[in-house]
Amino acid sequence: MAFHHAQHSSLLNQNLAEHNGDINVSFEFFPPASSEMEQMLWKSILRLSPLDPKFVSVTYGALSGVRDRTHNVIERIQNETSLVAAPHLTLIDADDCELKELAKQYWNSGIDHIVALRGDIPEGYDNPQRYASDLVALLRSVADFDISVAAYPEVHPDALNAQSDLVNLKRKVEAGASRAITQFFFDIETYLRFRDRCAAAGIEVEIVPGILPVTNFQQLKKFAGITNVSIPDWLHHQFSDLDNDPETRQLVGANIAIDMVKVLAREGVKDFHFYTLNRPELTYAICHTLGIRPQKVA
Repeated sequence: MAFHHAQHSSLLNQNLAEHNGDINVSFEFFPPASSEMEQMLWKSILRLSPLDPKFVSVTYGALSGVRDRTHNVIERIQNETSLVAAPHLTLIDADDCELKELAKQYWNSGIDHIVALRGDIPEGYDNPQRYASDLVALLRSVADFDISVAAYPEVHPDALNAQSDLVNLKRKVEAGASRAITQFFFDIETYLRFRDRCAAAGIEVEIVPGILPVTNFQQLKKFAGITNVSIPDWLHHQFSDLDNDPETRQLVGANIAIDMVKVLAREGVKDFHFYTLNRPELTYAICHTLGIRPQKVA
């Protein structure tokens, strides 16, 4: 049994070595709500930027204050770094004229990559009449944006069923999306089956796995409950009795995420999107394992 495990690990590591230089990563951050959180954000950006990500995205809230913070972070990334900044944009709280104007502002300032989302429905709002596919089409009508959209291997919480959710993803791609980034997941077979279903449905864009390195299991359970993500029994077991042991949680979280990216790389995945939660340590370690090293400045 030990020999079999060692042989399996050797094959995984060999596969990663073969992919060195052929893997793309991107990182997601969220806008800070305080000066302390702002320092944490920029520490994370500075730590991860030498890894030369394909892009970095910044999440977006429905409230005007959160929107302004997103725009400020995007502008600072654009002005002070060499990173490709990709703001999240939602249509749930803005009309088409507002969205077109904002899209024009982004394009004219050199920001040509947008993560297009419907957005969460605020409490008390009626069911939406517009969807992310409408936002993708609107953006395409303004300029030739590089557009990322969301995908849900375990089905969007608001979807009628898995098939209707897949049809919705296909609409987004047909409207002009360049790639789909998945909700985080932990069951790799779920992602692989979803990727196969996308291919069978004629969805030809890259289905980029969203990876969430876990440091706080209690927080993860809250996220998973909101997003319809299942937490396997083995994950519960891995984090059991660690609520007051943050150091061990870090090691366990890193090991789980590294194993995931190893297996996914073996399955031909070449793009990974990391939900950093503005904490760079585990993401940096995973990228190091993938063979991604800081780019030296000539």
